[in-house]
Amino acid sequence: MSLNAVAHLNFHGQARAALEFYQSVFGGQLTVTTYADFGMPADLPGATNVVFGQVVAGNGFRVMAYDVPGQDVPAAPGAPTTRRENGTTITTEPYFLSVRGESADEVTPVWEGLATGATVIEPFGPAQWAPAFGMLADRFGVTWIVDVAAQA
Repeated sequence: MSLNAVAHLNFHGQARAALEFYQSVFGGQLTVTTYADFGMPADLPGATNVVFGQVVAGNGFRVMAYDVPGQDVPAAPGAPTTRRENGTTITTEPYFLSVRGESADEVTPVWEGLATGATVIEPFGPAQWAPAFGMLADRFGVTWIVDVAAQA
């Protein structure tokens, strides 16, 4: 078993271009899934934006990215900069930190530790794209994604 901390970059419509650029620089495998791939009607604004994307290279480079849904809404002073609003994750941060493991048993203690004093944005549990996924803003305001790598 191993845990990996991965930079998770947040964009407003530029995630695909950024990931393609990072692939051109570092090489590796590019994965891009759009909101439409997950069922958003293709005619809605943002349907072609990236809901999950990553570049994984054999040299150890790895980066994740997505396009933040909705409008960029500034957070109130002292409030976490990522929150749920009407069922949508809203963020003003340019990145998340992501910890990914091979099993829920492996990452559950990480989730539980980070959750102490945190604001849970997405509860930890099964997700459409991963065996387990959760998002929280820790007590310092840092947004973390904790998940289990999906089998491709």
